[in-house]
Amino acid sequence: MQRPALLYMLIIGVVACGILAILHFGDRLPMPVAGGGSTQVVGNAAKAPAATADDPLSRLFVQLIVIIAAARVMGALFTRCGQPAVVGEMVAGILLGPSLLGLVAPGAYHFIFLSSSLGSLKLFSEIGVCLFMFAVGMELDVTHLRQKARTAVMVSQASIIIPYFMGVTLALFLYSQLAAPGASFTAFALFMGISMSITAFPVLVRILQDRGIFKTALGGTATVCAAMGDVTAWCILAFIVAIVRATNVSAAAISLGLVVVFVGFMLLVVKRQLPRWLGQAALEHADPGKGVLAAMIGVVLASALCTQLIGIHAIFGAFLAGVIMPETGNFRHKLLVRVENFSSVLLLPLFFAFVGLRTEIGLLNNAGDWLICAVIIAVATAGKLGGSAITARFTGMQWRESFQLGALMNTRGLMELIALNIGYDLGILSQRIFAMLVIMALATTMMTGPLFSLFGKMRSVPETGAEPVAS
Repeated sequence: MQRPALLYMLIIGVVACGILAILHFGDRLPMPVAGGGSTQVVGNAAKAPAATADDPLSRLFVQLIVIIAAARVMGALFTRCGQPAVVGEMVAGILLGPSLLGLVAPGAYHFIFLSSSLGSLKLFSEIGVCLFMFAVGMELDVTHLRQKARTAVMVSQASIIIPYFMGVTLALFLYSQLAAPGASFTAFALFMGISMSITAFPVLVRILQDRGIFKTALGGTATVCAAMGDVTAWCILAFIVAIVRATNVSAAAISLGLVVVFVGFMLLVVKRQLPRWLGQAALEHADPGKGVLAAMIGVVLASALCTQLIGIHAIFGAFLAGVIMPETGNFRHKLLVRVENFSSVLLLPLFFAFVGLRTEIGLLNNAGDWLICAVIIAVATAGKLGGSAITARFTGMQWRESFQLGALMNTRGLMELIALNIGYDLGILSQRIFAMLVIMALATTMMTGPLFSLFGKMRSVPETGAEPVAS
């Protein structure tokens, strides 16, 4: 053992002496002159920290730290106030934007969110939204939908049709003043309709779970209505995006035809073959292996890429990939836990921040703007809550449960922000109407819990016409 040790020490000593000798003689070499291919001075240690701070990767790390910290703090704060954590995360995104941070600390705001650095943030946020929509697709229980479709189809479709009509009508009064320059009235009106119609299915499910009514009759009805409504709303949104992006009617028809073919291929071929491709052992394994996870992420990315190339947004492909995931061996749940934790903790807060950077509440600088914002909130609530409640009452539900169901369906949350972001990217929404609709999304989501509790205190009226009894 002594000989190898001595040999090792000898090698180390020789190499060390050689390096020191090279460095000693190298210091005597003449400095490079201009024209040698680079004029950057790297030997000045005093400038290294500043150069490192301006590095794109360093700036991205700063953005990640600030965004994630703000999202966690605001999420915890809103949870203590009885609101879903996602509402606090949405508010955190707005607070980090020009609406607050840009006003009180413009230097810090421009340093953290330098305009030239937002490209990476946008890409990360879009990946996060795609993974989130993949998780939403996996949360949809298609079998459960089929079992309760007859009782929920009227409420779910009414919760889309009525607010959609009201949104299109409202567009008549807002188009000239608030649409983005160059946007057609058709695109603006169709998009205003969809912005009034969306329900945040994942947020609704978590509200039901937090209140312990997820497995009740009301909870089951609300879940099915929201799921069916979400599928309908996203199909309509895909149709709108295809129309807006197409240069003419024939191009729109081709895009829609390709969408139908792709959806059919995913549901009829990939969904049926995927369990066989993965194997029974992989589906029933307690912990999906890295190979299985890589394959599923590959399916998500491929599906998202296809819908992006077809001419609609990548999120539709990611959502469809979640819908076709196998249910054998509780595979969906095991996959959902891994995907949802990563996307909700790291990537989704980036999306909230990116939306917040686009939301400038200061643009609503007079009473008229705030009046329009209040009207938008009122129309959205009346269409979604009122339309759902009245239809539910006609199907036989009591007024108390009908209004509670309407309050739940009025939840918009993150799903609304995703749709608004698409409208902004397509050049349909101006910054002012974008800010108003973001405020509407926050307001309708925050009022869900209080309205649900308020309607729960209503007195039920028996069908016999007898005196009301306490609930």
